[in-house]
Amino acid sequence: MVMADILKRWQVLVGNSDAQLLTGTDEHGMKIQQAAMEAGMDTQAFCDMNCRTFEALAKAANLDHDHFIRTTDTAHRDAVQYFWEMLSHRGYIYTSKHEGWYSVSDETFYPQTQVQNSLDPATGRKRMVSVETGKEVEWSSETNYHFRLSAFKDRLLELYNRPDSFITPSQYSSAVINSVSSGLQDLSISRPVERLTWGIPVPGDDTQTIYVWLDALVNYLTQAGYPFPPGRENQSIWPADVHVVGKDIVRFHCVYWPAFLMALDLPLPRNVLVHGHWTMNREKMSKSTGNVVNPFYAIDRFGVDGMRFFLAYQGGLADDADYDNSFITRDYKKWLQGGIGNLLHRTIGCAKGRMHSFVQNSTANRGPTPTAEDVGHQTMLVLAPTKVAGHMTGLNPRAALQEIVSIIEKTNKYFHAAEPWKSPDPQWVLYNVAESLRISAILLQPFMPSKSQELLELLRVDTSNPLKRSFAAAVYGSDSEYGEGIKKGILFPPLITEE
Repeated sequence: MVMADILKRWQVLVGNSDAQLLTGTDEHGMKIQQAAMEAGMDTQAFCDMNCRTFEALAKAANLDHDHFIRTTDTAHRDAVQYFWEMLSHRGYIYTSKHEGWYSVSDETFYPQTQVQNSLDPATGRKRMVSVETGKEVEWSSETNYHFRLSAFKDRLLELYNRPDSFITPSQYSSAVINSVSSGLQDLSISRPVERLTWGIPVPGDDTQTIYVWLDALVNYLTQAGYPFPPGRENQSIWPADVHVVGKDIVRFHCVYWPAFLMALDLPLPRNVLVHGHWTMNREKMSKSTGNVVNPFYAIDRFGVDGMRFFLAYQGGLADDADYDNSFITRDYKKWLQGGIGNLLHRTIGCAKGRMHSFVQNSTANRGPTPTAEDVGHQTMLVLAPTKVAGHMTGLNPRAALQEIVSIIEKTNKYFHAAEPWKSPDPQWVLYNVAESLRISAILLQPFMPSKSQELLELLRVDTSNPLKRSFAAAVYGSDSEYGEGIKKGILFPPLITEE
């Protein structure tokens, strides 16, 4: 959620005011049906309860989402049934007996080559599990509807091999290519109502329920206004620029979803950004073993922007990342409190109320001649925003944030080496440091929306002119008006450290 929000906010920062972010909850399927039954709750009431939790989490994480969709929404149900009818009309759906290993947790069938024997660590019971996810599978035999997935092998491989990557990072693309190249089986896309009642009925057949992963994927189209009115298809916000997904659902988003869209001649999403998992003690988080994190508690303890910073700075794309409270505290103290906060405090102190005059003199090129060190730092500041933008265009928010952190790290070293508190005229050093903070604050807005605004306000960057805080303003020397009446402030207060 945070990764997608950063990408959306970045688009707004660079001037794409039409950027939209969709999030929500997938609420159908056997897993939900069984969980509601175990909880002794009506299934819709169970979904309502879970939905409220995720809506609250989106709010707590300060997501700037434009819509929160639920797959139990009436509009979504209608869109899914229409989507099914179009697939059927084009001859891509047929009935057949299906046998295979089925995972209730993953909501999918696995072939024999993708399951293996395993021991349940809690009970020692022997069981069959998915090689990919480790979730238990059971043998199932039933007659249901199938989608002719095998017909799309060549078109899918062409998609994966296009010059601009469809899947990022590339390692996930390689795995998908290898899997599809070895051959595709047609996909079971319904379940008998005897096994699954909680879902969208197959149009014209009340004995079958639509497979949750056909249902869930259509949610992107639902929000875009599908079914599109004839002749107005190009007026929709579809296709999406990017789907942000976990590595465990790559197959659904990168094999099934484009094949469904190809079958109906609908545009494909332009990119799929895949991220790794968060682990704890290098083990996958699991409720059964208790090694999970309550995100609401973490946000309360470390602050929403502190958490967003950590998730973006340490979160793995190509690899998993390990979570520990001590890691968040470490990064907060080093990069936020000791990095940005300390640099701001020392700079304002050294300026002794003259920051605005330093800004004006430097932008007008008045005053002493810059040293070689001053010029070197200026050069770094000129190049940095372009580097950050390059990482964001390449769908790598983590590298972009690391580039911003590098600005602060280099500026602290520059400040320490220059010792402006000893100089009779520290104009260029203090101005360059102030510019480092101003430019960094602008670039940090997608990552830490609240703290970046606080930093810009402490620097007295004009609040009445949005252009002063846009990406276009992240140019060295572009603002000659800030710094008036600047005073010290605590941007990153000490954390509550007790466990």
